[in-house]
Amino acid sequence: MYKNESNNRRLALLDSLRGITLISMILYHACWDAVYIIGADWSWYRSRSGFIWQQSICWTFILLSGFCIPFSKRLLRRGLTVFGAGALVMLVTNLVLPEDRVIFGVLTLIGSCMLLMIPVRAVSGNGSGQAGIKLLIFAALFIFCRDINSGVVGTGLLHRILPVIPHITAALPETLYRNLFTAYLGFPPPSFYSTDYFSLIPWAFLYLCGYELHRIAREKGVLASQVFKKEIRPLSFLGRNSLTIYLLHQPVLYGLVLLIQCGNLRNPAK
Repeated sequence: MYKNESNNRRLALLDSLRGITLISMILYHACWDAVYIIGADWSWYRSRSGFIWQQSICWTFILLSGFCIPFSKRLLRRGLTVFGAGALVMLVTNLVLPEDRVIFGVLTLIGSCMLLMIPVRAVSGNGSGQAGIKLLIFAALFIFCRDINSGVVGTGLLHRILPVIPHITAALPETLYRNLFTAYLGFPPPSFYSTDYFSLIPWAFLYLCGYELHRIAREKGVLASQVFKKEIRPLSFLGRNSLTIYLLHQPVLYGLVLLIQCGNLRNPAK
């Protein structure tokens, strides 16, 4: 539940936006299952268009989560809950689907960021405090560090989205990439593998962008706009229950994949 501090009215638009993104994520994961489990030959999914689709989902989720931090009154409890959900996903996937295991997925990231925001919010307070400058700095750090998991920093993200931008990179020392802890930070060792991986660096910078966007919106009076009180009820319902739906959607999708595979085995193509 997100409320405007000035009039205590619900900002339902944020729930609706999260609901839209949740639907997009479910469709994207359904396509992933079709391509990598069933074997669908969809070249577009591996193209730049597929990459931009995937990025739009995770960017929106992470930005929205950071944007909503000032609304949170029980941040410690929420952070531990989301982090615990991420740990549950890691445990279950490693035991049941080791070939598609998730280590340090998006829930672990968001839970970690929530917990880290407790001291950050205490230091920054409620004022805007050069939020615009901080937003630019965090955005630049995110873009520059986007490919840190692959051992480099530079303009790789911008080049993938807009090929006309030069691809300029600098390699990082291999000694940084050692173990699971360094992987959690953003420096995975060569043996590390996860189907859903969001390390603190660079994604915490994007989370902080969402936090600074909120501070700018509040300073400019944007949050008082009636637009933020509009909602599409089915989407808002999804947004308000996003954690539960996130935890359930992949088991449901895997169940559908198994049904399709069983059907193909019983009725092989001639």
